[in-house]
Amino acid sequence: MASLRIVLAGTLACAVAACGTAPTPSAGSGAAVPVAAAGAASAATLRHQAAVARAYDLQPGAEAEDARRGFIAAPTGQIRAADGRVVWDFDAFAFEKGEAPPTVNPSLWRQALLNNSVGLFKVTEGIWQVRGFDLANLTLIEGRTGWIVVDTLTTRETAAAAMAFARQHLGARPVSAVVFTHSHVDHFGGALGVISAEEAKARQVPVVAPAGFMEEATSENLLVGTAMGRRAAYMYGNLLPRNAQGAIDTGLGKAVALGRIGILAPTVLVDKPTQALVLDGVRFVFHNAPGSEAPAEMVFSIPEKKAFGAAELVSHTLHNLYTLRGAKVRDALAWAGYIDDAIGQLDGAEVVFGQHHWPVWGHGRIVKYLESQRDAYRYMHDQTVRGINAGLTAPEIAETMRLPRSLDAQLSLHGYYGTVKHNVRAIYQYYMGWFDANPANLDPLPPVEGARKYVQLAGGADAAVRVAQQAYDQGDYRWSAELLKHVVLADGNHRAARELQAKAFEQLGYQAESAPWRNFYLSGALELRNGPPTRGLTRNALVDMLQHTPTERFLDAMAGGLNGPRAEDVTLRINLRLSDTNESHGLWIDNAVLHHRRGALEGPVDATLTMTKPFFLRLMIGEAGAMELLSSDQTKIDGSVLALRRFFGLIDRAPGNFPIVTR
Repeated sequence: MASLRIVLAGTLACAVAACGTAPTPSAGSGAAVPVAAAGAASAATLRHQAAVARAYDLQPGAEAEDARRGFIAAPTGQIRAADGRVVWDFDAFAFEKGEAPPTVNPSLWRQALLNNSVGLFKVTEGIWQVRGFDLANLTLIEGRTGWIVVDTLTTRETAAAAMAFARQHLGARPVSAVVFTHSHVDHFGGALGVISAEEAKARQVPVVAPAGFMEEATSENLLVGTAMGRRAAYMYGNLLPRNAQGAIDTGLGKAVALGRIGILAPTVLVDKPTQALVLDGVRFVFHNAPGSEAPAEMVFSIPEKKAFGAAELVSHTLHNLYTLRGAKVRDALAWAGYIDDAIGQLDGAEVVFGQHHWPVWGHGRIVKYLESQRDAYRYMHDQTVRGINAGLTAPEIAETMRLPRSLDAQLSLHGYYGTVKHNVRAIYQYYMGWFDANPANLDPLPPVEGARKYVQLAGGADAAVRVAQQAYDQGDYRWSAELLKHVVLADGNHRAARELQAKAFEQLGYQAESAPWRNFYLSGALELRNGPPTRGLTRNALVDMLQHTPTERFLDAMAGGLNGPRAEDVTLRINLRLSDTNESHGLWIDNAVLHHRRGALEGPVDATLTMTKPFFLRLMIGEAGAMELLSSDQTKIDGSVLALRRFFGLIDRAPGNFPIVTR
């Protein structure tokens, strides 16, 4: 009966929930691997940090002034959910003061200090931002009758707290419009904390978004979101302690809030390349930029305020052409083109503000800022293409690629979030795919089988560990980690290999300028010592958003969970009817594939399952299981209960807590 319990193969992976505590794995002798404390920075890491400090001017300078400009007030304490759980802690990063500790790349430490400017800030006359309440910023624009809110953070709790804090200092004006700049959850998930759906409908508050927003916002990562969510926990360092040996930043902001996620359906779509709208007496000129940082994204100017809203087209970091949590690769050439377009769309702007980080003031500085961002993406694109045509592989191009000195000297182009190395690989993948044309890589052994053969070649696990220890002692942490990858895959219970690889990961994390790289390395070390989480992601907090997801997307996710080998030679036909929305969908299994189409199947079916849309959502997120399906007054089964049970029994449940480095 438990097989009837379905869990979606997806969630919006940026909004990862707490993944649970990690178990203690077995060691080679059967004893528990001790949970080692994080180590100190090694001599090689100290030399690396000192070299970074010498190579760049890391004094805060103008950017620190910009990050604090217009400061009004800062919050303290915590934001809690209704059940008392902490959603956001304003004091979690209070330790970030003064010089960089040895365990943090000094360039990343500088970015972390800048991102730690938290509070309410005045951008220009009539425009304010609330920063540091979540990963992204909430922007308030004064309209004739109320607040025009641009982006609404990740969660209802943080958005409500941000609005309450702003009203405390600026006045209790109503929300007169909502603008979503793009389809990532940290920019819309808190919508219901800004204004309820009922109030927005009753007062006919315009909700503006780019074309394709709703489909992208509700469906992104749905098919493979279980894996993305697990990886996102690494990328954002969810399980790491907040200290100088753990998570210090994400590069874009301090962290991702972990609360309740919702959405408001747009009432106005920006579906033209350029489109002017008047919202509560303020004239906006919107420009669509689809397929840049998000599949649906737009920027805008407010000519009367000489302001330009850059969304996430530009930030004070090199951004991702490929995000390490996993996603479709972004088009570097198109992205550079949109930034070039933005230079011509400024409408005389004297301030550019983004939905992360801090603004840039002064028209000349703005143009230089946009030009350098444009040129960074274009340089990576063009030089990767040059390398491809010279016959180089992605790792070869990535290893030698450096931004030119004129760009590298600008810290706002450093890889605090994206990096040159993994962006180069993304560009290669965008054009050439996974295969590097070497026949040896056409059908390689799977990782564990290959690892066992490499370990055997090395003379056994202990011999490989000895070589890895020599590499570690010489400060060659990349090679040490590479060798130990094979040992850990071949023998996950080898205590010495796990601990040494954890130490190598630690030093690589301490040296990393990219916050996601640091978080990945340190999360890998944590898993090696403590094991993977005991449970995967929960999706209860997503119900407010998922109710807007088309049913077809859930059925696609269900098809992605079909156990093909067990479904071989199975033929089943099921009609699904959602009684309160008057939807019908036909589902059938044939050739070990789950098909679906809107409308009931004609002819005989094995069973017809009728339920309400709310119950269907509960079933999809795993809140409802077999007993409720069979007994609830919100469901009705016509036909064979046995066939229905068999049908759902073929859908695998992905727990979402799979090991990443310790399989």
